[in-house]
This record gives sequence, structure tokens and C-alpha cells, in this order.
Amino acid sequence: MLSTLAIQALTGLASASSLFLVASGLSVIFGVTRVVNFAHGSLCMLGAYLGWSVLSRLPHDPASFAAGVVMASLGVALFGAALEATLLRRLYRAPALLQLLATFAVLLVMQDGVQHIWGPADLPLPRGVWLRSFVPLLGERFPFYDLILIAIGPLVLLALWMVMARTRFGVLLRAATENRDMLSALGVDERFLFTAVFALGAGLAGLGGALSLPENSANLGIDLRVVTDAFVVVVVGGMGSIAGAYLAAVLVGVMQAMGILLLPKASLVLVFVLMALVLVLRPQGVLGQKQTQENDGERFHRVRAAPPWQRIAGLAVVLLALAVGLAGGDFARSVLEEMAIAVLFAASLHVLLGPGGMISFGHAAWFGIGAYAVALTTSTLAAPLPLALLAGVLAAGAVAAIVGLVLVRLSGVSLAMLTLAFAQIAWAVATQWSEVTGGDDGILGIWPPSGLGARLFFLLCLCLSVGGVLLLRRALFAPFGYALRASRDAASRAAASGIDGAKLRLAAFALAGAAAGLAGGLSTFSKGSVFPGSLAIFRSVDALAMVLLGGVQSMVGPVVGALAYTGLFDTLLLASDYWRALLGITLLALILWRPQGLVK
Repeated sequence: MLSTLAIQALTGLASASSLFLVASGLSVIFGVTRVVNFAHGSLCMLGAYLGWSVLSRLPHDPASFAAGVVMASLGVALFGAALEATLLRRLYRAPALLQLLATFAVLLVMQDGVQHIWGPADLPLPRGVWLRSFVPLLGERFPFYDLILIAIGPLVLLALWMVMARTRFGVLLRAATENRDMLSALGVDERFLFTAVFALGAGLAGLGGALSLPENSANLGIDLRVVTDAFVVVVVGGMGSIAGAYLAAVLVGVMQAMGILLLPKASLVLVFVLMALVLVLRPQGVLGQKQTQENDGERFHRVRAAPPWQRIAGLAVVLLALAVGLAGGDFARSVLEEMAIAVLFAASLHVLLGPGGMISFGHAAWFGIGAYAVALTTSTLAAPLPLALLAGVLAAGAVAAIVGLVLVRLSGVSLAMLTLAFAQIAWAVATQWSEVTGGDDGILGIWPPSGLGARLFFLLCLCLSVGGVLLLRRALFAPFGYALRASRDAASRAAASGIDGAKLRLAAFALAGAAAGLAGGLSTFSKGSVFPGSLAIFRSVDALAMVLLGGVQSMVGPVVGALAYTGLFDTLLLASDYWRALLGITLLALILWRPQGLVK
């Protein structure tokens, strides 16, 4: 048993090396540029595909393998430099949320680009004899290549430390991490430095992707899987800390390996629980430096009431949707229900981002909790539709309030990452607790009562969504909303006036969670099922995209953004096989053209 545990721990160390390479690149990029690069996993995926293209054409000896891996890494580094120079350079002064959305758009474009070049099938690497060899270790056979990976991690860590500590480039990187404005004032070419940093980070991601080929094929699922784990490593180790990234990669790699062996039902949950605990106890990470948190809500100060013409236009849109939904066919009703649910979901997130000034990367948690609460009360308790929807609202609101007790202590990127951690914990529970949630098979057959009819359910969905948005708007323009904005914009002055900002933010979390839970419950009845994807990170990014596309200066913004994003998504999905790339390009164009959103 002890030998089995030791071998499993060594396997975890091997995977930790690959993870460290990717996470160290992400940490270097964030430490200098402050860009939350959601497309970093796509760079790792590109490294895997470039590595496959090169290595499959070279002899299968160790020297050729090393040369091919280096070539793939350099190719990704060049791509990263070009990406930084053409796109990301324009976003350094933008809020972190817009940077996240822009890099998410890059991820969409790269997914379709890679699929167009290499195809949708997995591409396994032909392995030479030396890659398939084993060595006797503790009475077991251990892959020789895993020993190489275990050695590569510390070697790369040592090389990065020497660069940071012993070269002028490293000194500039450390200076940029601490004070970019002072570095620029001293005459350092900030543009060249940032391009070099992004190339270094991209090259490390590409190196990790290429080195993973002997044990994993090049496939289109690498990007999201890798970037999620890399975020965990960077947050646990400390944003911008290379040594912290290595320490965290070892913790995560060994924890995942041991979890598969000892706690297979909780293996996905463990790493996100670790991330949440670190953020609660030490928000800057194990080896990270404490930094002043910037509140992105302050970039969008005012939350204005809609002028009369916008109210008239909103009423006209509701009446048009009502007419089309009642007179149209099933497809039209399905699309309109999806839009109505998206509007409520986006409006619930707006409560946090706009008036609350709180960044959330995990808003899908409340949507998914509401969806599962509705499905479980309907399938197991045979609850009628009104009680099931009420259960979704109460469950999501209650969990958001409980989690909010911890969340309201943080701000900025730390808050965003902790919301992501909780959302990923909820997703992992839904995925692995198959006895209750159905796992990846989901819960099926959750339809509205047959006596309700499709048209009446559409009417109910529209009324609840519109009513939910109006109630949120009423809260934001009540004394609660004004006090929440006062606490956001001038915390010390608000506290001196007797305003308890923590309680207000907690109430905002509960309110936003309850509204998102209602949206999730309506989605369950609309689709007739619920799956773990309801809690996935992509769902949270969808909500962010809706709010930021519309604008956070007024409640009209998320409504317009939700309608535009959902309509664009459905249109492109039907129009082209490359809908991801088209959606990504459109998002990038809108971000660069109107960073403040469609509604001023």
C-alpha cells in the first residue's frame, strides 16, 4: 500500500511539472501586465498541436524530441508576442472584467482556428521506444518519461529564478510588477517589455502543452481544462510569484493524484476547496505579496435611471416578444424564453458589478443551484411548479448569503477568484455526486405541467423575468441601492454616516443569488433538464459578456447586452460552423469600439 501511495505521489509530481510550466507563464504575465488571461489555456493547446505537427515528422529519438518541443514553444512565444502587440496592448488600462472578456473572445477564435487547421479528432503522438520505457521503482514499474517531467519542473524554476534575479530583464520585470508607472517614468520601453513578458509566458504555456503529448493527445479540450487548473495554481501560490506557482503546482498535482486513488468521488472538489481556503485565509496566496486591491466598480461610477424613451422602447420590446411568443411556433418561443432568462440572469449579475462594485467570475453558481433545486424538488418531491421555482429562489439566495459572509471581506481580483472557486466547487459536486445530481447525465424530464401548455409557460417565463428585473431595479433605486453605491464609492465616508457596507454587500449577494436562482429554475423548466454545465465557468463568462456588452452604468445595459449576446449567439450558431470564431471576433470588435458598452 505504501509503495502504491508513493508511486501515485510521483505521478502527481510529474503532472505538477506540466502544470507548473503553464501556471508560471500565467503568473509572469499577470505579475507584470495585470491581465487576467483567460486564453492562456489556448496557448497551451496551441503548443500541443504545434508539438504534434513537428514531433510526428521527426525521428523518435530523445534529441529530436527535445528539438521539436523547443520549436513548438518558440512558435507559441511568437504567437503570444503578436497577440500582445495587436490586441492586448490596447486593454492594459481597461478594467479586469473587459480584459477577461477580451481573452475569452480570443479563446473562442483559437478554438475554431485550431479545429480548422488540425481537425476535431484527438491527435496522439507516435512514441519512440524510450518514451514507452519503464524503470523499476519501489517494486513497481514507473514510466521513464514521468521521471524526466519531475526533473524538468525544478530546472525550469531554477532557470526562471536566475533570469529574475541575475539579469537586467529580470530586474525590469520585478520593477514592473511593483510599480509600472515609475518604470515608465524612468524611460524604460514599456511596450517592448510587456511584449517580451507575454512571449515568455506564452512560450512556457506552449512548452507545457508540447511536453504533455507523450501522455495526452493533442485535443480541443486542453484549453479550458488547463486554464482552470492554472488559475488555481496561480491563486494558491500567489499572483506573480514563480516559486509560489511551483509550490502550488506540486500541491495540486499530488492532491489530484491522491484524490483519484483515495477519494475518487471528491477528486474534482479538492483543488477548488484548497483554492477557496487559501483565498479566505491569505488572499494574496501562499507566497504572494499583499497588493492594493482596485475596485473595478469605481471605473463605472454612476448607475443612472433610464430616460423616458428607453422605458417606452423597453415596453415595446416586451409587447413585441409577447405577440411573437403567443402567435409564433415552438422555435420562436424557445428563443424568446432563452432571451428572457438571459435578461434576468444578466440583471442579477449587474447588481454586483454596477451598484455593488464587486467582481464575480462565478455567478453561474447561483444559476446552477437554482436549476438543481427546481429539478430535485420536482423529480423527488413532486412539487408543483410555483413551489419548485420558490425552492430555486430560496436555495440560491440562501447559499449566496452564506458564501457571501466570506466573500464580502475581499475585493478586486481576490474576490473574483474566490467566486470562481465556489462556482467550481458547486460544479464539481454536481459532476461527481451522481447519486443525487445524475452527474454528467444530468436530471431529465423536468417539464412544466401538461395542463399549463407551452404558451402559458412562455407567458409565465416572460412575466417572471420582466418582474424580476423590475424588482431589482426598484431595489437599486431604493435607499438600499443608494447606500450600496455610497459604500462602493466612498467607504470611509459612508461608514462615518452609519452605513454598514459589509451588510449591504451581503444583502446584494443574497439578492443577486436569488434572482439568478430564479433564472436557473426557469431554464430547467424551459429545457426540461439540468446538467453540470449550468454551473460551469462558461456560464459565468456568458453573464459577464452580457453585462459588459450592454454596459453597467444603468439597468438597461445588461438587458440590452443579454438580448444582443443571446441573439448574436443563436444567429451565428445557425449561420456557420465557425460560430465560435465569429462570436469571438464580434466581441473583440465591440470591446475595442465601445468599451463602455452599447448603452451609455
